[in-house]
Amino acid sequence: MWCVCVVLLRCPHPNVDSVTQNSTPSRTIDGFVPVVPAGGVGSRLWPLSRPDRPKFLIDLLGTGSTLIQDTVARLAPLSAEVIIVTGERHASAVAAQLPDLDERAIVAEPSPRDSMAAIALAAALIEQRHGEQIMGSFAADHVIPDADAFREAVATAVGAARTGKVVTIGIEPTGPSSAFGYIRSGAALADAPGAFEVEAFTEKPDHEAAAAMLASGGHVWNAGMFVVSTSVLLGHLARLQPSLEAGVRRIAAAWDGPGRADALAEIWPTLTKIAIDHAIAEPVAAEGGVAVVPGSFAWDDVGDFDALASMLSADADGVIRIGRDAPVSVVDAPGAVVVGGTKPLAVVGIADAVVVETDEALLVLGRHAAQRVKDVRL
Repeated sequence: MWCVCVVLLRCPHPNVDSVTQNSTPSRTIDGFVPVVPAGGVGSRLWPLSRPDRPKFLIDLLGTGSTLIQDTVARLAPLSAEVIIVTGERHASAVAAQLPDLDERAIVAEPSPRDSMAAIALAAALIEQRHGEQIMGSFAADHVIPDADAFREAVATAVGAARTGKVVTIGIEPTGPSSAFGYIRSGAALADAPGAFEVEAFTEKPDHEAAAAMLASGGHVWNAGMFVVSTSVLLGHLARLQPSLEAGVRRIAAAWDGPGRADALAEIWPTLTKIAIDHAIAEPVAAEGGVAVVPGSFAWDDVGDFDALASMLSADADGVIRIGRDAPVSVVDAPGAVVVGGTKPLAVVGIADAVVVETDEALLVLGRHAAQRVKDVRL
């Protein structure tokens, strides 16, 4: 059974050293609690990422820290605590990678109900324990090299959230990618400098539609980052998904008492399985209740092997190596990417080949087909 849990961290491990950590201190934001969803398998990075070894627990870039460690280090200067939402099967690994974790706040959910239930439960628990707060949801598996610029965008988003808006941080596109959703922004908010009204969300478009949106202007990538008051989030949920809102509030009310197990057993399986984008962001945007803060920092969700390779430099022989010391020979095979493996490897006559070897499986693909790895059935 796949499960989810919420883990509360009081501070990051002091020895976590990451490319996303910046020595410039940032001001703690009063009344702000970040939430880090650490779920999903990363199916386009199979077999490197698997259900028992999701990408947020892997040092993908060879920096000496995993993606979740980078994420927590990036958020740590902004708040005294961070909530991690992860699978029960991964809770021990999260705790090992973040050893200052407060075990008192590990909150196991009995089954996956998609992002809305997990984030809503986190919001209800925050309110139960602290009263109304501004919360922010930031995925555990994103790469953001400029931590200071990220934190500046978060601070701007918190200011906009204090006006009652649901706020998302959009990423300024570097090209017409079909791997991301898009947000169309409108007029600037008069009472929240740096934020703009959201006119529409668009699911992942094809390349031509993405190019047309960028040509028209006013579009940013949807990175799935949301900043909102807990009361605003739960209030919208009460209107749009009332049984889900009532359910997470009942669970949160019972959480720190003897009725937790009974509440979970009775209520959790009945909660609607829906993503926060569909439950809140899209319908509230149609009502004029969503704002966007454009993020000028570099960002990548490392969604596939093409994205991963683009973030790394090739060795002198033109091969990009990830976690591999064994010999590699390339013959008329420019752009080769080799991940893992201990046997000598030769790539002949294939441009932009990707070869991934783990103890469990072997994958060979072309970088242009990186998104199709999710269709593998083994």
